[in-house]
Amino acid sequence: MLLNTTTSLISTLIRPTNGIQSRVNTDKPAKLLQLYDIENCPYCRLVREALTELDLDALILPCPKNGARFRPELVERGGKAQFPYLVDPNTGVEMYESLDIVTYLFDTYGSGLPLKWKPGRLQTLGSMLASAPRLHRGMRARPGKEPAELLELYSFESSPYARLVREKLCEMEIPYIVRNCGRTLASEWLFPPVRSALDITPKSELDNRRHLLAREGKLSIPYLFDPNTDQGLFESADILDYLDQHYGS
Repeated sequence: MLLNTTTSLISTLIRPTNGIQSRVNTDKPAKLLQLYDIENCPYCRLVREALTELDLDALILPCPKNGARFRPELVERGGKAQFPYLVDPNTGVEMYESLDIVTYLFDTYGSGLPLKWKPGRLQTLGSMLASAPRLHRGMRARPGKEPAELLELYSFESSPYARLVREKLCEMEIPYIVRNCGRTLASEWLFPPVRSALDITPKSELDNRRHLLAREGKLSIPYLFDPNTDQGLFESADILDYLDQHYGS
């Protein structure tokens, strides 16, 4: 587990300014965006980073290599097994190509493409480098049982601990709703134990963070809520064990 966490942290450090800060979004879509996704795919990462930065939730449809649950569905829908693939039921737009999707998201649900995203090839290169420490993790199918109701994962893209959970969900081909919980306040950059020791409870500007605080009385990422069992869990190791126990094949 230590090596697993360490390499995930290295991936985060390679992309230190992406997929961590959010802007307060007052123009959220009425219907969930849908993303056909492979967790450690560098192109998919770019789209998930944009989702965090725009404070957008999405239905993640995992498509690991050799996956049989959503890959065939995507080929039928888009014509080829290429990732990422975004479906926006609010506008009817469906599209491949990560940088085109990122531009679309910022144009549609933001105020235009930020300057840091303009050099798209550099962003792609950085994402490729971030994929390297994780090798095959989150890439190959190890199917699990599909839940009757969608799991919800409170996450932000660059979290090294949330990444471990997202990789597991991808490998198991378990669809889930990602509830993005990026940071907007300086106090949110403190580790949860530090906040607890200093008796600091950030009054977050983001709905998902406020909902999580109201539900559990604390803020820590990742957090998995399973409506099938009415259970909520913090701590990546506990979540991974839970997924194996309840949805392992």
